[in-house]
Formats: sequence, structure tokens, C-alpha cells
Amino acid sequence: MLDLIWNAGPVVKLVLLVLVYFSVVSWTIIFYKFRTIQRATRESSQFIDFFWNKKRLDAVAQEIKQYSHSPLSALFREGYQELLKVQRVEKGDDRRGFADMGGENIARALRRASTQETQRLEKYLTFLATTGSTAPFIGLFGTVWGIMDSFHGIGQTGSASLAVVAPGISEALVATAIGLMAAIPAVVGYNHFLNKVNILIGEMDNFSQEFLNIIEHMTRRS
Repeated sequence: MLDLIWNAGPVVKLVLLVLVYFSVVSWTIIFYKFRTIQRATRESSQFIDFFWNKKRLDAVAQEIKQYSHSPLSALFREGYQELLKVQRVEKGDDRRGFADMGGENIARALRRASTQETQRLEKYLTFLATTGSTAPFIGLFGTVWGIMDSFHGIGQTGSASLAVVAPGISEALVATAIGLMAAIPAVVGYNHFLNKVNILIGEMDNFSQEFLNIIEHMTRRS
């Protein structure tokens, strides 16, 4: 394999260099996202149990730092801070409608936090998608170029024997093989992480609704 790469033409070598770059960056992203999303999933599960075991929102806020990698804790932090702002405003008001005056503000804060967390979780996934869709074609370009060089060599030598054709074609096909080696892990990683992110997005949507329901019940009791 190394001999084939070393003896390949300059264009094929450039193609192989590009594919190696795509492969190295893709594997770096795969390992990074595996750790990040696994931690976010684990801490989100722990935070949900912690949240429902506590009786007061301020008690949750005091210990939320231990779940800093959970997107749910980020939603709670933004929603709780907005709740405190609304309550401070209402102290100088006639408490006319926490639901009318503050409910939408809290919902907006939760949506904003959910968008930010979604962007954080999906960061770098587009590179995996790009690698999965373009690497095979980049490799195919290298293969086509290598085969063209092989036929050009046949024209110069005037011989089309297998001994003359086989080395050049073998060198060219290496580009396709490396293109697939770069693309397949990227596609598998992208689909896996996208599924995990979608699950976390669903959990964020559910938590946002539950948080708003809790605030609504608190308002009714007051």
C-alpha cells in the first residue's frame, strides 16, 4: 500500500493528502463528540432525578453547578434567572398577572437556551456530514485522474499489457479506497450523534414544558 501511494502521481498524492486530512479531523470530532454527548446524556439523566427530588427551585439552583454539562441544567438556569427577574418586577406592581407579564418571558428564555444548547450539541457534526458526502467523490476524482495517467503511459509506451497497466490502475484505486475509509466512519458517526442529539432535544422540550407548568402552579397558589 505504501509503495502504491509513494509511486502515485502528484495529483493523486494531493487527493490522498486531502482525504487523510478529512479522515483525521473526522476521527478527532468523533472522539470529541462521543465524550461530550455521553457526558451530556449522563448528567441530564442525573439532573432530572435531582430536580424532581427537590421541593424548591432555589434548592435546585444552589447545586446546579455539578450538572454543568447537562443541557437541561442550562435551561433551568436561564428559566430560573428569568423567574427571579419577573418576581423582582412584580414586587413593585400589583401582581397583575405573572402569567400575563412573566410567563412569556420565561418561555422565551427557555427557547433561547434550548437553541443555544442545540447548537452546542450539533457543533462540528456538519463536518462529518460533509466528509461522508464528499470524500468518496474526491477519492473517485483521484482514481479517474490516475487511470488517465495510466492510459497516457500506455500511449507513450505503445504497450497495453497487464504488466504495464496494472501498477497505474492499482495506484489510482487506492484513492477510492481511502475515500471510502474516510467517508464510512464519518457517516456512521454523524447518524449516531444526530440521533443522540435529537433525543436530548426532545428531553429539553419536555423539561421546558414541565418547568413552565411548575411556574404556573406556583402562580396559582400565590
